[in-house]
Amino acid sequence: MKRRLMFLALATIGLASCNGFKKGDGGMLYSIVTDKGNPRIMPGDFIALNVTLKTDADSLLGSTYESGRPYMNFMQKPQAKGDIYAAFEKLGEGDSAVIKLNIDSLSKGHPRPAGMKGKYQVYYVKVEKVIQKGNLSAEVFKGRYMAYVNQLGDAAKKQEPVKVKKYIADNNLKVTTTASGLDYVVTTPGSGPNPVNGDTVVVSYIGKFLNGKVFDTSIKTEAVKAKLQINPMNPYKPIHFALGTPGMIKGWNEGLLLLNKGTKATFILPSSLAYGEQGGGQIGPYTPLVFELELVDIIHPNPNAPKPAAPKPLAQVPPQPVRK
Repeated sequence: MKRRLMFLALATIGLASCNGFKKGDGGMLYSIVTDKGNPRIMPGDFIALNVTLKTDADSLLGSTYESGRPYMNFMQKPQAKGDIYAAFEKLGEGDSAVIKLNIDSLSKGHPRPAGMKGKYQVYYVKVEKVIQKGNLSAEVFKGRYMAYVNQLGDAAKKQEPVKVKKYIADNNLKVTTTASGLDYVVTTPGSGPNPVNGDTVVVSYIGKFLNGKVFDTSIKTEAVKAKLQINPMNPYKPIHFALGTPGMIKGWNEGLLLLNKGTKATFILPSSLAYGEQGGGQIGPYTPLVFELELVDIIHPNPNAPKPAAPKPLAQVPPQPVRK
């Protein structure tokens, strides 16, 4: 969070010093805050960018700083005049910029996203790394960008226990730690027996990064408060799942066995009990997570019911640059 605030301050200073924006194709506006003079990004290059995306109505749409990992992809040719890739072509490694794209032009032919206010999407971009494709063979190019990806992973792995320890200290939590590394605090005790593997548990939850940013929740009021994009297909109700079955993160399968009905607790999960060394979606590799949850109900299986087929485990996706 501190890095994001520092960068936003830098962008503000840059805007003041360059007296506004330059005009690009298709109504795109841009202001280069820092220019290191390095070669410009070309189609096919590997890029790693830290990006904070807002609207000019000051609504935060997302930020890579929240997950602690830059957006990584291969540079594409611009798909339309003045799109975000056309803006990236003006930058090189180490550069930073503020880019404005017209929301109505971006959504041309489609309804404007619900609740999106303002005229522009505003990107605060910092180019962390560029690995030029040039005339490199596919093997050599892959070796170079994978070395960078692995370097980020090694740094995140090293910092993970430090971040967890700091989070517990900063929040003055008196945690219980299991042999697997799960830290938990019971905030409201429940009553009755604990669930066992095979029981269906009903759980209400809020999922957060260590910086407090909510990334998912089963509670609509919390989703609104966190300014998450509201999915009209999401019922925002406690989830049901059978304990001990594949498909649920290890920390939940372990931690919920420790609670009884009505218990409210906070789980601090190391990545080994969450999304691991690969991450998933907005959750980067080696990312510890915090869950505030309530065990709403425990449903015991009917011993006379036919046994369901075992669910298939989640597919394992090989590590690769994150694509939009």
